[in-house]
Amino acid sequence: MKEQEHNFYQYEEEFRDTLATVDEKGKRVWVYPKKPTGYYHTLRIWVTVFLLTLFFVGPFLQWQGRPFLLFNIFERKFILFGQVFWPQDFFLLALTLITFFVFVILFTVVFGRLWCGWACPQTLFMEMVFRKIEYWIEGDANAQRRLNNSKWTREKLLKKTSKQIIFILISLIISHATMAYLIGLDQVKEIVSKPPTEHLAGFIGLIVFTALFYGVFAWFREQACIAVCPYGRLQGVLLVKDSIVVAYDWLRGEPKGKLKKNQLAITEKQGDCIDCKLCVHVCPTGIDIRNGTQLECVNCTACMDACDDVMTKISKPKGLIRYSSHNAISQGKQKLFTARVGGYVLVLTALISLLSYFVFTRADIETTILKVPGTLYTKTDDGQITNLYSIEFVNKTFNDIDLTVKIESPARATYMKIGDPEIVVPKEGILKGMIMVKLPEDAISTAKTVIKLGIYQGDEKLETATARFIGPIKIKPKSTE
Repeated sequence: MKEQEHNFYQYEEEFRDTLATVDEKGKRVWVYPKKPTGYYHTLRIWVTVFLLTLFFVGPFLQWQGRPFLLFNIFERKFILFGQVFWPQDFFLLALTLITFFVFVILFTVVFGRLWCGWACPQTLFMEMVFRKIEYWIEGDANAQRRLNNSKWTREKLLKKTSKQIIFILISLIISHATMAYLIGLDQVKEIVSKPPTEHLAGFIGLIVFTALFYGVFAWFREQACIAVCPYGRLQGVLLVKDSIVVAYDWLRGEPKGKLKKNQLAITEKQGDCIDCKLCVHVCPTGIDIRNGTQLECVNCTACMDACDDVMTKISKPKGLIRYSSHNAISQGKQKLFTARVGGYVLVLTALISLLSYFVFTRADIETTILKVPGTLYTKTDDGQITNLYSIEFVNKTFNDIDLTVKIESPARATYMKIGDPEIVVPKEGILKGMIMVKLPEDAISTAKTVIKLGIYQGDEKLETATARFIGPIKIKPKSTE
């Protein structure tokens, strides 16, 4: 058995020298995957229907008259589950990304590329939408090859043209949904309903997104997973021998042997794999899963369904290709929780706790007060020292808020707002203004005088803002005694 395992890995190392979608001259090899069917494929269809429904319905979901999800990178405004986040909350975004990255590490260590096969938008749209349309119009893999290699006829022109038109239309729908997440559904409706010249930037954005999606799904295809997506490369450092992946049971399947015509069963000297290569033919990235875990594998389960169907026909148990791990196959033991996984769980728990604390304790109003650039202080005729400040209020709620500012310390300080004395911060907006703070000269005893402003909404104190007060400092003469 050890010799068998050694030969398997030796072959695997040789396989890693080339990519399945590139020939010896570096030219791309077009992949024609056979149409998948089976138990896991049916499950993936239902998961895809659910996830794509969420994706297209998402822009229409609202909470108290506002988008449920919005990722407006242009105005640096994000709404997550009804909560609005502004540039001032950047640290929350950074913490969220760190938390998500640790979750990806933990998920990959345990479950491999399960995300890629079941939930990644690239896989969902490519395999469950665009590829399905291709099967519907052009037929299965062999029919597609014959059509592409044949001369141009009326039938070929009709099929190719209709396929590309449908691809463009679906790309348009995806681009509109994507833009709705970025700028809001109302903005997209306005762009669509009015001439392009009135919203040129938005119109160009829709065209660019449409061209991008069409290019990826109609031409680039599996290369996005193989050559662009960094997640596949991360497998090399994240996967361990206990990670659950789509795996070929080499102990049961080797040595391979062909099943001859009219042969009812395989011989005792050969493994269960009859080398039918159906697992290769259905693979959307063109790999042979029997060569071990490879960066191109997206765990789509197509090979599992194809192999299970063959095993049923030759009266062998299913699961020659299945969700498993290296250790589970070689040692017969599946261990999910390891010391490494435990470490990631602790880190992830700490990050989630910290993020939750910051989110739930986040103030609805954020106040920033700064000295006006280029100013020091001014002395009035009545002996008061004045400082001029710029003050900014950020309203993170969806309602206008009336505020009151009170000097809390020093006790003898007073302030006056320049311009309109009322402070009404618009919903989801920013209010900027200027205030003048006065302090008697004899109350200034240090260069580090700090003023504290209480920000109130009615009788409720929202927060405390601080600023440094500058004034003349009298230096006491040294005693001659």
